[in-house]
Amino acid sequence: MKVLKFGGTSVGTAGSIKNVKKIIASQRGRKVVVVSAMSGVTNDLVSLYQLIRANKENDVSEKVQNIRQKHLDLIAELFTSDAARNTIQQFENLFSQFEETVSDNKDLSEAMVITYGESFLSLIFSRYLEAEALPNTLLDAKDFMHISNVENPDIETVQDLLLETLDREVSSEVYITQGFVRIDRNKNINTLNRGGSDYTATIIGAALDAQEVQIWTDIDGFHNNDPRFVENTKTLQNLTFEEAAELAYFGAKILHPQTVSPVKERDIPIYLKNTFTPEAVGTKISSDITETGLKAISAKDGITAIKIKSNRMLMAHGFLKKIFEVFDKHETAIDMITTSEIAISLTIDDTRNLDDILYELNDFGEITVDRDHSIICIVGEGVINDKDTFRLFEILNDFPVRMISYGGSSNNISLLVETSNKVKVLQSLNRKLFVEKLLT
Repeated sequence: MKVLKFGGTSVGTAGSIKNVKKIIASQRGRKVVVVSAMSGVTNDLVSLYQLIRANKENDVSEKVQNIRQKHLDLIAELFTSDAARNTIQQFENLFSQFEETVSDNKDLSEAMVITYGESFLSLIFSRYLEAEALPNTLLDAKDFMHISNVENPDIETVQDLLLETLDREVSSEVYITQGFVRIDRNKNINTLNRGGSDYTATIIGAALDAQEVQIWTDIDGFHNNDPRFVENTKTLQNLTFEEAAELAYFGAKILHPQTVSPVKERDIPIYLKNTFTPEAVGTKISSDITETGLKAISAKDGITAIKIKSNRMLMAHGFLKKIFEVFDKHETAIDMITTSEIAISLTIDDTRNLDDILYELNDFGEITVDRDHSIICIVGEGVINDKDTFRLFEILNDFPVRMISYGGSSNNISLLVETSNKVKVLQSLNRKLFVEKLLT
């Protein structure tokens, strides 16, 4: 069994969906295909929920009809008139359920609204494959994606429910299901957070002990730097699970940060492929270490640095514990941390509870807050042993660096810089660590 996931851009137009059909048809064996919502639809549904909450009835009605029409236009492009008729009827039945859901203002949650995007697309996609002589079975992810703890999903629970679902459904070579959605500990519809369809795919892959998981998107795998800001980056053909997890967490947009964890323990490889150039090699993520040393750079924006300075308390027993308890109380994760004799500096990317955190931290010493920073992450197995690693510190000659962190992982060195300098730092590091390395 393979698991194939196709993101929003891969299923964003009739042309791209036809591409996806060819990819699925070209691969032998049984497959579970996980699809995201049509490109842009999740954003439309988020906007719709906000309009509902603001009681803007006219705007709600217009947005609902726009979402409906977007999918009807897709059906018209994908199907001949005869095949379209039955699909339209099934879609309208589902859309009626959606309209009924969004009309119930009292018990409506955002997740109940936005997860319909995957339901709409998976229905249309399944019917399109049928029309193209590719039999398949459509599964409802809410039947088996029971995830109480997003950070630590119970794979055995998903496995039991998924196998039960497969037993009672029509056996097929191709199964279609929705990404992103889950049922939480309170039995309510919830999500795996934005970009969570990748995570859905690896949870399912782990539950089925799949041969492999394929993540299909619109770029040719991981690059050794951010191609949006740096010229002549190259695709990395191989990454370890640890390297990929570091890059994803620290800003590489191609992969959801938690994607790697479900399959790592089971040693199930992940392949990152480009829907629009399927012949490209892409990136394989596995336990195989094909090379060591400097490999890639990524950047994570929206970072806030907090420094707590205390001449009398920092080295006292239990002081750090009390600091961490403040962040734990307000459910705010810490990305980087460094200490000195009289101060501790740390970073967060979630500032929703920052005011409350700062209020409590004031009891511990003098507080300094620096906003609008970025973490630059340099990744590679055994990076500290690479003879060229020292060159990254030459960046100190050119740009102010707020923090440097190494030691939490043997394959990651992180720098904190002002976001206004991020692009120049990425370009400079690329030149020092990759381009000039090839010239020596």
